[in-house]
Amino acid sequence: MSKEELKVTGMSCGHCKGAVEEAVSALSGVEAVEVDLDSELVKVDFEAATVGLAEIEQAIEEAGPYQVE
Repeated sequence: MSKEELKVTGMSCGHCKGAVEEAVSALSGVEAVEVDLDSELVKVDFEAATVGLAEIEQAIEEAGPYQVE
């Protein structure tokens, strides 16, 4: 199991939080995702053999006007 914390800008409200969590959770291999709006962090637990970090970052950026730094 891999764990990553991604700095994501552009998230400002509950809708943003839900959109990012829904998009990342929908990926096969993602076990858990948690968005912290205050720190602009997205914490993801995932199976690296099933889903890559690039796919997770792409899902976040496609969920809205969010940018992974």
